[in-house]
Amino acid sequence: MWGKKNLTFTSDFILLGLLDPNHYGMLFLSLILMMFMVAIMGNTVLILLIHFDTRLHTPMYFLLKHLSFTDILNIFNIVPMMAINYISGRKSITFVGCGFQLFLYVIFVGAECLILSAMSYDRYVAICHPLRYPMLMNNRISIILAAGCWLGGIINSIIHTTYVMLLPYCGTRIIDHFFCEVPAMLRLSCVDTSQYQEKVYVSSVFFFLIPFSIILFSYGQILHIVLHMKSKEAQKKAFSTCSSHLTVVAMYYGSCIFTYMRPKSYHTPGQDKVIAISYTILAPMLNPVIYSLRNKDVLCALKKVLSNALSHRNENG
Repeated sequence: MWGKKNLTFTSDFILLGLLDPNHYGMLFLSLILMMFMVAIMGNTVLILLIHFDTRLHTPMYFLLKHLSFTDILNIFNIVPMMAINYISGRKSITFVGCGFQLFLYVIFVGAECLILSAMSYDRYVAICHPLRYPMLMNNRISIILAAGCWLGGIINSIIHTTYVMLLPYCGTRIIDHFFCEVPAMLRLSCVDTSQYQEKVYVSSVFFFLIPFSIILFSYGQILHIVLHMKSKEAQKKAFSTCSSHLTVVAMYYGSCIFTYMRPKSYHTPGQDKVIAISYTILAPMLNPVIYSLRNKDVLCALKKVLSNALSHRNENG
């Protein structure tokens, strides 16, 4: 056993990747890199808008800023390494590098799930209890919520990363995935991981099912209130704000639950890769687009910045 564990710590892993080495693979890689750039630029712009526009200094946009920050870190943790490995033809990743990537990935996924849940609570309080909003959802509470989301993600990641990286990998070290992810790595272990799989289910309940239930309850209450509003304008604004959040939630939680709450025997490398694209690449790219195009406050802030930039350019011209 000690010999096997020593092998685990000294050998590299091989990431098979997402793309085949042909013209279609290079075309798909170009598409992924474009999505990567859109995600980085879109989330960065959203963070800067929220930071500099005082009208966006509210708990809702404070949490949205953390969501964008998480998306930037998550996609940056995965796509550059995948692109470098494909272009160079070097598919190996060191044991330490794989562990570090897994550690960061689990933090970001866990934190994002909790942040989305906190955002739904914010919308619930704002729409269902508007008079109590300053007391129930102020700056102090939003900071505590954000810190709790990150702390929960970090603690969860320490537990899972430690266990997965201490498993003996005494056979093939080929990971049929484009990054180091728990289900893909469990397939390589030469010991029974069924007990650990039960812990994954428990963790999934805390990070996926409970937050998702909170979101469903929040929006059920919101829908009840909105349908009884007399003002059509108020209804439209409430639906616009909430529909953006629900779009992100449906895509993110659906793919995460499908990945981590299926039995091990139902996992296939092809399915895991396709599903992983949705919450590692698509979600970070679409989040800023959804929240900006369907949010009047963000659009007004963006128009103000562009207007000021054009005015400054004309003055200098």
